[in-house]
Amino acid sequence: MEQPNQNYINNLSGGDNAFKQKLIAVIKKEFPEEKQLYFENYHAKKYNLAADSVHKLKHKISILSLEKSYEVAHSYEQDLLEGNMDKKDAFEAILDTITGYLETL
Repeated sequence: MEQPNQNYINNLSGGDNAFKQKLIAVIKKEFPEEKQLYFENYHAKKYNLAADSVHKLKHKISILSLEKSYEVAHSYEQDLLEGNMDKKDAFEAILDTITGYLETL
């Protein structure tokens, strides 16, 4: 499985460490909230709302340079709207990977 990294963040910040740290702080704040909302909506069988959460999480996945994971999330988002949960485990493994990574920052 691919691993999160700060390549995109580094490019985006252009060497501005203060901006980089602000961006990381936003991700560290928003990611757990969006992840929790995804799980709440999924377990409540509110799949359209769960898909909205996946959509928001896709941005964090992209910022952490997880290209293949982004594709999984994008596909899962569409599948949820159709009531298909086949990619649930793969998506949630991505969330676990990101959670572990953010704990190291």
